[in-house]
Amino acid sequence: MNYVFPPDVDCRVKRQLETGSYHSEDDVLRAAMTALEHEHDDLEGIQAGVADMEAGRFRPFSEIDAAFRLKHNIPAKS
Repeated sequence: MNYVFPPDVDCRVKRQLETGSYHSEDDVLRAAMTALEHEHDDLEGIQAGVADMEAGRFRPFSEIDAAFRLKHNIPAKS
């Protein structure tokens, strides 16, 4: 698939190519798409966490802290 980037995007792609981190425009595009997918996944996770909190599906930090310390044999705070 051939695609002509808008001038501003073309400039940004060329700057990335100049770093030597990418061998082609396709590599830059793949990296950008991967970053977008990770961002989307992160946002979905955050939204799910907020929904869980709003629905009362959470444990107090003190409970999580105590379980973590017990599992890793870390003394309780003084």
